[in-house]
Amino acid sequence: MHKSLMNHGMFSWNELLTTDLESAKEFYGKLFGWTFVEEKTIYGDTYLLAFNGDEMAGGMMLKPDCTPAEVKGCWDPYVTVDDVDASVKQVEELGGTVVLTPTEIKNVGRFSVIQDRQGIYLNIISYFPKDQS
Repeated sequence: MHKSLMNHGMFSWNELLTTDLESAKEFYGKLFGWTFVEEKTIYGDTYLLAFNGDEMAGGMMLKPDCTPAEVKGCWDPYVTVDDVDASVKQVEELGGTVVLTPTEIKNVGRFSVIQDRQGIYLNIISYFPKDQS
């Protein structure tokens, strides 16, 4: 990941939440020429890291059970924050909602799912320093 994406307020990651992982892999693989490496999600399911050449392009996973029912499938962006715990407090102060409390992703960082005052979902994430992950 490019260093600038690690700065507070920068969009840094995108992942697809889908009900058909194999179909998504085939579609986006052919469309963009992506290759995939399989890992596991924090929920224990398959997670596909998508690569454009040697660069990570994003990820794909089956829509987790904790995803609100109205979300059928979507690309799900992440914005970097300096401190996810402080940011969720600020979300609440600003009238937003914390949908998923800060949760650790092993070897990556801590993230939270929030909603703004309009009800729009967004992931915020604080990445672990490389030497700490």
